[in-house]
Amino acid sequence: MNSVNLTDNFLIAMPNLEDMYFSHALVYICEHTLNGALGIIVNRPIDMNLAGLFDKIDIKLDAESLTNLPVYFGGPVQLDRGFVLHRPVGQWQSTLAVNGEVGLTSSRDVLASVGSVGLPSEIIVTLGYSGWEAGQLEDELAQNSWLTVPAKSSILFDLPPEERLPAAMEQLGISFAQLSGVAGHA
Repeated sequence: MNSVNLTDNFLIAMPNLEDMYFSHALVYICEHTLNGALGIIVNRPIDMNLAGLFDKIDIKLDAESLTNLPVYFGGPVQLDRGFVLHRPVGQWQSTLAVNGEVGLTSSRDVLASVGSVGLPSEIIVTLGYSGWEAGQLEDELAQNSWLTVPAKSSILFDLPPEERLPAAMEQLGISFAQLSGVAGHA
């Protein structure tokens, strides 16, 4: 398969992908290189909000408007580690700039800023991430496990989690009910 860069794209799990982690998942790809890919599942809130997370990691959360934001299951890799997808990119200790406006940060300083001044305010906080080794995502694409669509920040940050997958699919002009679990190859 030819080299493809899916950075700043959504992956939509096909119905035949019955993996318990990725069934009905919308994954935002933060980095895709020849060495592999890293993404965050953006439509799976867990039973924890920011207030609960900040309490567990001993950071004060003064921004009351953010206390009830959900924490998400970002993927099955490093479930004990937090990741913050945010807009704007900002300048944190450990930030991967996905594009000119969205960053993914894994350092504690972004959470301290969220807690003290409420910035960045457009955030998706996850525990864990989704990762693929070199060639693995390309193989899964060849097996029709995923649909891809260019990502939109408005889907990430302006919609509630249950509306993100349908909105991404709408960009393709389809709904999940229209997808078949069977795919052909020419």
